[in-house]
Amino acid sequence: MTATPDLATARTASPDLLRSVFRQHAAGVAVITAAGDGPVGFTATSLNSVAAQPPLISFGVGTSSSSWPVIADAEHIGVHILGEHQEELATRFARSGADRFGPSTNWRRGPEGVPLLDGVSAWLVCRVVDRVPAGDHRIVIAEAVVGDPAGGGRPLVYHQGRFTALRD
Repeated sequence: MTATPDLATARTASPDLLRSVFRQHAAGVAVITAAGDGPVGFTATSLNSVAAQPPLISFGVGTSSSSWPVIADAEHIGVHILGEHQEELATRFARSGADRFGPSTNWRRGPEGVPLLDGVSAWLVCRVVDRVPAGDHRIVIAEAVVGDPAGGGRPLVYHQGRFTALRD
């Protein structure tokens, strides 16, 4: 069921309004990784395919994120598409202060030294081509260099402020 827009209940734009509206928008879940002095990574629901030629992706990252200093200087990043069975992994990489690459995370160094997570639905290693200022975030644009879509399975989705799976 969809609602007819009601201008009488419309609110002035604010961070809370934006969050409330985007809780209605289902998004795929990815983990972005990069190599610095140690590996860093974070859960992203802002991943987008930008162009097929050249193969470009984009994602947003907060400049206050603990991963931002490494992402700001990284030449390459990893993009991992999570499956419905990976809610715990998504939560770990979303939680501030979590030991994201601790013993419970299976990963290895991949091409260009990028940390690659095991068991994901698909992954890419991408070369960063631009970082565009966008408020308290940066939009990172990167070109796919190598990857593997072979993991398959059903995707993990973020909707209504929580991770969920698609229903049949």
